[in-house]
Amino acid sequence: MERAELIEKLNGDLAAELAAIVTYITYAARVDGPQRPQLAQFFTAEVSGEQIHATYLSNKIVALGGEPTTVPAEVPLPSGNRAMLEAVLDLEREAVNRYTERLQDAEAFGDIALKVTLEDFIRDETGHLEETEAILRHWDL
Repeated sequence: MERAELIEKLNGDLAAELAAIVTYITYAARVDGPQRPQLAQFFTAEVSGEQIHATYLSNKIVALGGEPTTVPAEVPLPSGNRAMLEAVLDLEREAVNRYTERLQDAEAFGDIALKVTLEDFIRDETGHLEETEAILRHWDL
């Protein structure tokens, strides 16, 4: 794994984290109906974790000699509460997959600190994924 390739991949991860921040803030504002207070709080609560990830990635990219991206990945704008939760589910699955791949990249590059941090990110994203799955599992009850 070359340094430039790792920086490029980390910038992709950073763009996804920036998009996650925008997603959660936007979805919190767009929820409606009787579940609005709970869903708005659920979405808003996720912002700080994604911000921590984005901050770490930005700092790591700079430490590796790169320039962090300022452009978020595309943010899906589904219509309806359930559709927003399903979009979040997809985003969290993608994050777990991305960080699992990046963990292997960090190991190949020889950056143990990055590897350990990515393990924490996988734990965080898996928690978000499971919480969203739990909400959707009982959505129609």
